[in-house]
Amino acid sequence: MTTDVLIIGGGMAAGWAAISAAKAGASVVVVDKGFMGTSGVTAPAGPNHWWVPPEEGRREAAVRKRLETAFGLADPAWMHRIIDITWQSIPELAPWYPFSGDGRGGVFRSGLRGPEYLRALRRYALSLGVTILNHHPALELLAGTDGAIAGAAGYARLLGRPWRVSAGAVILATGGCAFRSGLLGSYSNTGDGYLMGVEAGAELSGMEFCVSYSISPSWLCTRTLPYTGARFFNSDGDQLEIPGWDRPRDYLCALATAFREGAVYADLHEAPAELPAVIREIQPATVAAFERRGLNMFRDRFEVSLFGEGTIRGVGGLRIVDTGCATSVPGLYAAGDAATREHIAGATSGGGAQNAAWALSSGRLAGHAAAQSAMRHSRKKGALKALGAVGLRPTGSAHSVDRTAIIRTVQEEILDPIKALWRSEPKLQASSDQLEAAWVEARDHLHGEGLDAVAARETAAMAATARWCNAAARTRRESRGMHVRVDYPDMNADYERHLLTTGLERVHANLESSSAAKRVS
Repeated sequence: MTTDVLIIGGGMAAGWAAISAAKAGASVVVVDKGFMGTSGVTAPAGPNHWWVPPEEGRREAAVRKRLETAFGLADPAWMHRIIDITWQSIPELAPWYPFSGDGRGGVFRSGLRGPEYLRALRRYALSLGVTILNHHPALELLAGTDGAIAGAAGYARLLGRPWRVSAGAVILATGGCAFRSGLLGSYSNTGDGYLMGVEAGAELSGMEFCVSYSISPSWLCTRTLPYTGARFFNSDGDQLEIPGWDRPRDYLCALATAFREGAVYADLHEAPAELPAVIREIQPATVAAFERRGLNMFRDRFEVSLFGEGTIRGVGGLRIVDTGCATSVPGLYAAGDAATREHIAGATSGGGAQNAAWALSSGRLAGHAAAQSAMRHSRKKGALKALGAVGLRPTGSAHSVDRTAIIRTVQEEILDPIKALWRSEPKLQASSDQLEAAWVEARDHLHGEGLDAVAARETAAMAATARWCNAAARTRRESRGMHVRVDYPDMNADYERHLLTTGLERVHANLESSSAAKRVS
């Protein structure tokens, strides 16, 4: 196929990017690993947006509050931009989304139910003529002779054959990477966009800020919201001293220590009285997980676990170089969790709010900019170069590789809270050695054909993402936001800049120049 704009991904950012590009007059094709409208972490969630009315002083106050937790790495101009785009965009869903009342005679728009939200985005995009190719995972980007990105290639799962789309511009909206932690909806979020972007020559930014966890019932991660009002107990029934959620790092550290000592149980007897109705309204998947086991989450005590969220609720992703969410590679754009959200989140993140607003707004910005670029320049003609390497074209002899072992190594070195919450040079060096060995095995021998190529590329992407996160954490020799080094416990003014990471054969991590940061604003 040939199109103006090709969007890789099918979640919130991809949906808004498709809508924005189509409204700008471009032809648009979306390729999704799963079924656009049900795949990704938004589908089982209830995202609350950064919803701030334009009344005098309200937005300025919201930006000031967020800057307090950004630790010097956010940009107020970006914050105002994202708040405004979010405010203008959500009402557009009215023909497709059943908004609830706010109890005061108005409409409640700040929080949306994930399944209906994504279905609305799909229907909105289809109404604008967007072509959606479900179950069409992308394997690699394609480039013209000038190096500009001019399409992508992949494998159609249900049709059992390769696909190829040439395009005037490509948007990576592939989500973040949770390293197969069990986080609900994240199984297909394996860092594919990061790998494809870096193979094309793009940089990553903020990858050290990937220390984020959800606490959920041990049998299924349904996100964190209900547990802000929980008490925690050990297997002997003794209540644990866990700080409040208003102190997120102390809260996580105390839980991580408790999990190290044995099973942990949550008790929601003292949760706010209005919480049960709120949970059922905006996170129905949470309630269903208990009802299927015959449990009442607000009456029965139940075992919980920590689930790593990696860059999904972290901060880092592909570096963007302008307000249209372009990467440094011509023809390539990034949106949502595939792009760094440091410009609005700084060194800390969180659930929903600014993260959901970023997915929406970066999607709209990338969609419009990609459409303008594609329609302004003629599409590349002639042969296109395939850029994919690890998992597709091994450097050594292709033979059977234990993909499960590679993924297990990645999880052990990146998701272990004891390693992630209390980073130090010895720990990071030891992890680097393990990750490098896993990467070399994948680089030299990992190979897949047909549908198996999808799994091979997912394994390669997780291994690559882990290496980038580790390298960035080693390079930032200070503690800032969610990145804490016990050997460098203080903030260092020299590090009040974004940290750029790139490279496949050899990973490089360096602080961004102040002049480059200003250009992005």
